[in-house]
Amino acid sequence: MKLDLSNLDLKKVTDSVADYTLGMDLTWNWPCGVAYYGVSRAFEVTGEQRYLERMADWCAEYIEAGLPAEWTVNTCAMGHMLLTLYEQTKEQKYLDLIVSKLDYLQNRALRFGDRVLQHTVSVKNDFPEQAWADTLFMAAYFELRAGVLLGEKKWIDDALHQFFWHINYLQDENTSLWYHGYNHIEQNHMSGLYWARANAWAAYTMSRVGKILPEAYLYPPYMHISSSLRDQLAAIKKLQKPDGLWGTVLDHPEAYGEVSATAGIGAAMVMQGNPLHGKYVNRALQGLLDNIADNGRVLNVSGGTAVMNDLAGYLGIDRKWAQGWGQGLALAFLCAVIEQAR
Repeated sequence: MKLDLSNLDLKKVTDSVADYTLGMDLTWNWPCGVAYYGVSRAFEVTGEQRYLERMADWCAEYIEAGLPAEWTVNTCAMGHMLLTLYEQTKEQKYLDLIVSKLDYLQNRALRFGDRVLQHTVSVKNDFPEQAWADTLFMAAYFELRAGVLLGEKKWIDDALHQFFWHINYLQDENTSLWYHGYNHIEQNHMSGLYWARANAWAAYTMSRVGKILPEAYLYPPYMHISSSLRDQLAAIKKLQKPDGLWGTVLDHPEAYGEVSATAGIGAAMVMQGNPLHGKYVNRALQGLLDNIADNGRVLNVSGGTAVMNDLAGYLGIDRKWAQGWGQGLALAFLCAVIEQAR
């Protein structure tokens, strides 16, 4: 894949975004989980030890202050940072937290149908028997990373199981785009709209499976994942706006360009490695860079978004403030480009 990186100092931009991210007042929940995943990727790609040290300091302070009493699918996103800290330090406290999150997902998390994880944002049963694309990043990708790092096949198998069923529930076979959510009780996709960040959660995590899972081709679900990603990206590329962004609802031209989704989709295209996607990646990268302030704040990121009732609900979500997921996905995209350019 040919990328136009002339006159771009992506390491400097990555430093700026990472430093802004680490200065945000984030709590032990999914916004921080995505943000610190991005910082973890920045550490892996750049080798900047201070990223690791600052995450370790934050984690120690949070453990002392008090962790949540019970996990949810969303709080399991913090496991990404813990995996990086454990891999680098081998400290037992990180492993204990990782295992506690895996135990929750395996034994206490709400499931429906064929043991599909219900998306949970609190300890209450907020969204009965609903599958959301978000779960792939918060839980399934975490399970996969943990299974590979710790050599536990049962976690790998459950992660791939979640990918398999989320593809079946959420990807529209006619368009290859992903719905935001699926209601198993009502057997429908609720608003039935193709929310861009849902597509980013799906595309990014699917693109990582083959990168981190040794001999992924020996796992039958991987073929399902690979084909799903291929068709999804082939459809998404046609919907890119002239400024390089993708709209917050993909197939509605009036939808504003949303930067976190663009970053996740762009990163997925880089990692999938189709050379014909190079021009779309170049546009997306420029679109991202145009939306990073000098202090590292990622702009035009939509706020937290439940499965909304209609198009107006999605278009009305505010994008004024910096968000952990915007910072984290921007870092994921920058790091994918830096790796690919080496």
